[in-house]
Amino acid sequence: MDLKQLDYFIHVAELKSFSKAAVVLDIAQSALSRQVRALETELHETLLLRTGRGVELTEAGRRLFEHGAGILQLVSQARAEMTATRDEPVGQITVGLPPTIGRQLTLPLIDGFRRRMPRARLAIVEGLSAHIAEWITSGRVDLGLLYHPEAQPGLEIEAVLEERLCLVQPAGRPRGPIRLRALGQFPLVLPERAHVIRRLLETQAMLAGLRLDIAWEVSSVASILDLVCAGHGHAVLTASAVAASGRADALSVRPIVEPSLPSVLCLAASSRQRVTPLLRLTRGLLTDLVRSLPQAAAVSSLPG
Repeated sequence: MDLKQLDYFIHVAELKSFSKAAVVLDIAQSALSRQVRALETELHETLLLRTGRGVELTEAGRRLFEHGAGILQLVSQARAEMTATRDEPVGQITVGLPPTIGRQLTLPLIDGFRRRMPRARLAIVEGLSAHIAEWITSGRVDLGLLYHPEAQPGLEIEAVLEERLCLVQPAGRPRGPIRLRALGQFPLVLPERAHVIRRLLETQAMLAGLRLDIAWEVSSVASILDLVCAGHGHAVLTASAVAASGRADALSVRPIVEPSLPSVLCLAASSRQRVTPLLRLTRGLLTDLVRSLPQAAAVSSLPG
């Protein structure tokens, strides 16, 4: 299999567009199409379906995409290790960030990376914690931040930040801590069930015999906060998510107590991945940035 053709296919699949991928790869769209068709001919499979809005992966395309992203990452690592001098970080590393904290970390992470590792390259992807965990195990992502990750044999996990979940409401409402049992009186705007905050909240509500009034399900934190500001309900998020939204003046947060609901952020990497200078230094940089956030709590106080 031609690695260049595989790289072209991955770009088209990620961007869902031949024209966008051609711009990123700096090649003619016709040449890009020929290369992808040649790959489909070699594999005797249709990988992409053209639609009015771009392209979509077929079932065969999804299987190749899962393998291909990991293959290209391994090739990149191999090239980096072959050309690296002792203890000098080179090559490319991909970091996965949840949207709730990505806005706070992306700029300082890139700034710190450029200063400390000028010969290396950094790619950042955003996704839900469950998706980032899958990307790490498949090799698509090297290092990621995850909320409440489940123990997996292929992941090495380290807790780096603990925050309490809060009831988020429009500014001007009553302030101060609020008991978990009191949440039942508020219409809530929550992310989908796959989101770790939703799972944590529903588990604790069930244990407390509390029935939640879920008015709206919205996956985007920014959209959730828009709905809260517009008076369509209340949210359950961390104070840092509100601070990062840029709308803190329009919102107020009330820590949930009795019991408090800790949101634990962990740093995860593949347990099968070789620890290179690039991985080690990026891990240290990311840990330092998380623990320097205003809302960071002492991880030494976390159990276990």
